[in-house]
Amino acid sequence: MKIRKIKVNNYRLLKKFELDLEKDLSVIIGKNNCGKTSLLSILDKFIGTRATANAFSYDDFNIGFQKEIREIVENNEAIEDIHTGISLILFIEYDDTDNLANISKLMMDLDPDNNTIVIKFEYSILTDDVLRLKSDYQNYKEGQKKISKTEKTINEFLKDNHKKYFKIYRKAIGYDRNTSTENDKEFIDLGKESMLFEKIINFKMISAKRNVTNNDTDKTLSALSSKYYEKKEDKNNKSEKIQDFKDTLSATDSHLNQIYDGLFADVIEKVRKFGGINKGDSVIKIASTLQHRELLKGNTTVMYDHNAEYSLPENYNGLGYLNLITMIFEIEILLSEFRMESRENQAPADINLLFIEEPEAHTHPQMQYVFIKNIKDILKQASSGMDGRSFNLQTIITTHSCQIASESKFNDIKYFYKSSNSSVNSKNLKDLEKEYEKDGEIQSFKFLKQYLTLNRAELFFVDKAIFIEGDTEKILLPAIMKKIDQEYKDNPLLSQNISIVEVGAYSHVFEKFINFIGMRSLIITDIDSAKKIYETDNNGKKREKTEKCKVTDEEAITTTNPSLKYFFDNSYQYFAHSHSELAVTIESDLSDKNAGKMKDLDFYLSLDLEGKLLSKHIDLKQWVQDKKGNLLVVYQTLQEDLDGNQYWPRSFEDAFFHLNRQFIIDNKDNFKSLKNIDYFEHNKDPYFLAEKCVDKKPNFAMEILLNSKEENGLEFSNWNIPSYIKEGLLWLKND
Repeated sequence: MKIRKIKVNNYRLLKKFELDLEKDLSVIIGKNNCGKTSLLSILDKFIGTRATANAFSYDDFNIGFQKEIREIVENNEAIEDIHTGISLILFIEYDDTDNLANISKLMMDLDPDNNTIVIKFEYSILTDDVLRLKSDYQNYKEGQKKISKTEKTINEFLKDNHKKYFKIYRKAIGYDRNTSTENDKEFIDLGKESMLFEKIINFKMISAKRNVTNNDTDKTLSALSSKYYEKKEDKNNKSEKIQDFKDTLSATDSHLNQIYDGLFADVIEKVRKFGGINKGDSVIKIASTLQHRELLKGNTTVMYDHNAEYSLPENYNGLGYLNLITMIFEIEILLSEFRMESRENQAPADINLLFIEEPEAHTHPQMQYVFIKNIKDILKQASSGMDGRSFNLQTIITTHSCQIASESKFNDIKYFYKSSNSSVNSKNLKDLEKEYEKDGEIQSFKFLKQYLTLNRAELFFVDKAIFIEGDTEKILLPAIMKKIDQEYKDNPLLSQNISIVEVGAYSHVFEKFINFIGMRSLIITDIDSAKKIYETDNNGKKREKTEKCKVTDEEAITTTNPSLKYFFDNSYQYFAHSHSELAVTIESDLSDKNAGKMKDLDFYLSLDLEGKLLSKHIDLKQWVQDKKGNLLVVYQTLQEDLDGNQYWPRSFEDAFFHLNRQFIIDNKDNFKSLKNIDYFEHNKDPYFLAEKCVDKKPNFAMEILLNSKEENGLEFSNWNIPSYIKEGLLWLKND
């Protein structure tokens, strides 16, 4: 039995929200303020520790829903049937191996193929309460007019009074498996069945707001060690370890310390495993502070056994280690509660849901890797009964950690993203694989998956991304962004959450990921102009090949850049059909295959910045030109130097040389990466210089930075940015 899906309506950013859960572990990732904590909060308020009281505030209502309420109250028309508010819907799936004793009371039909029950929680307002609200608010406004010139809006009124009109409801509702829709017209009221619900779902959480400090007075771990002991005592108060503990209360502290070593061996071993502790590193141990012959359960202190020689108080260790140990203690305590160890006559709930929020707090990357590698095994071992009574466990982990994301199984990851300023959606990363598989691109998906998990898990957490070809752009781009920020001071690029990703000429491999994530993306690539040549093989057959050439060469007819061809294929086909007059009609022999063919290079040269903005068409499943698109592909454009000389570059190098030839000449002794450096003195052709002088591109990029100067407080002031890169970054900057 498991929770297959969670739906949330009208709660904070969770306007119309759906989340699919995995059987064992679901890892939720996403940028800040994208609803992860809101999900934890609503679960806690409906099925967690805060469910016994009405813990909702008016600010919990989604902004859009607050507007709906205002319109309902202020509308003078007759009110029809109203039943609206915050809701949490749990879809529980079961099979033939499950014990159905508890959920059988909630089954709404006898269809043997319907293996789903749906439980709905609401904080809602009904028609009668709306009428009462309208009347009360009207009376309130009239009273306010008599005593004050100001009056509260309906939103302000509800902030203080919403609990008079909104009520909490719990019910099992109907579910149509054929249409995958719920029907709350048919329901079983759970308002008086609290004990029944507790037998179905047991929810526990570890909040990100853990009480972890290393102040001198902090005793967080000591308190947890006492609580852990209490759970063990509840379960095994006749066990040898517990009896030994009670029998030796009159002995010395050193004797008690030996017993503590055995009592806490399991959890300390898990701390050692999670923390990647080596011999000689700091390891925790539990030390007794008993001074009298009386049983004081809380009378324990966590110390650090350092090099088996010194014992230091818990607050002497770093916050990351304290956080890790605290989590493990808390997890062990909650697992004990899931097992119902203190209630021998009560079985575990059918579903036990554990929510761990941001486990990475204060920890370094390696510790985060170790945590996620081990947590699934630890939880599986606990729920399988190896540590005691078995129980059904589902775990949700939210994280901002690239390390945890990269070490998680791809199919376990759920991506949260804002679809608008007041709404959040969720996507399953395993659905991304289906997109690639459907188009026969499974190898591309395997590459993407490996690339993301090994190198660029950060892409899940950024607001924007820049995809570049190689080392040259990678080295220079931060400096270029700095130059732009100095010239255009609003919304600086270097203050934005932007990731720079090196993808070679294969940015098209990432296109489904870009569309799936929905982030604003800039692709910086080359026009790669080429002409077609024909070679004769040994059998006398002519074969067509491409050879690079200047953009402005008469023979330049195409681009060899696969990304440009991929992203603009649909737009080019339309262009070619609409501009057939541009077809080349040169009469020549068979060696000239350009005859009668469209010069596709003309299409790319004709595009302005708006023409390079793209979005993916839902029906066509292709990228199309869109002035409001979230993807911009830039490549070399016609540019003009300070002397008014125009030039259309083919690559970054000739674009840079056209604008910065004098910069190279002024520093020619320092550009060791350039061969034939004297050519710059006598030849002004940027294409020629790029072909004949560039030796090692990464070294050339480094030398640009090394020869940069600062003038009038502006860094990198003695060279200019190629125009295509500048226009792309300005678009990205000004979102």
